Amino acid sequence: MCGRFVSSSSPEQIGAYFGALSIEDFGTGNVYGVRAAYHVTEDFFFEANIGQSKAGQTSYETLGGNVQLLTDAERRFTYYSLSLGYNLFPGEVYLGRGLAMNSALYLLGGIGSTKFAGDQHFTVNFGAGYRVLPTDWLAIHIDVQDLVFQSDLLGQDKLTNNLGAWLGATVFF
Repeated sequence: MCGRFVSSSSPEQIGAYFGALSIEDFGTGNVYGVRAAYHVTEDFFFEANIGQSKAGQTSYETLGGNVQLLTDAERRFTYYSLSLGYNLFPGEVYLGRGLAMNSALYLLGGIGSTKFAGDQHFTVNFGAGYRVLPTDWLAIHIDVQDLVFQSDLLGQDKLTNNLGAWLGATVFF
């Protein structure tokens, strides 16, 4: 492998991910999405995400018996984000003596929008991830992000934290 983190001929990436998203007050469910990235330099990149999950029931709904705060359609949690990423620790990971793969621990922060419970919310996202390149054209990602927005769904205006963790793969093109 070469010493450069990003392939000099292809700074663009596209791929998919799958994991878990904890929607505040509504439990944890599966999340899936697509991502695209453009590496401006070896240190900085832009990343766009589109993801979707489904909210579970609140503890009030679970304990209240036949109470339903949201319809099935309103439980769909869809988010879009555009983030700036920084490769905090680019380098290599070694698997034995004969195999080295480029890798990076990176930080992300950005803005976007979340559609949930029939409302559209301005969203701020931040998180971290780890990327390994087993080949020059494939990257494997592990990410943790928080999607933060203001909500008054349960009668009180508050900042909600929606923590997600996912595993994904992207290809350079």
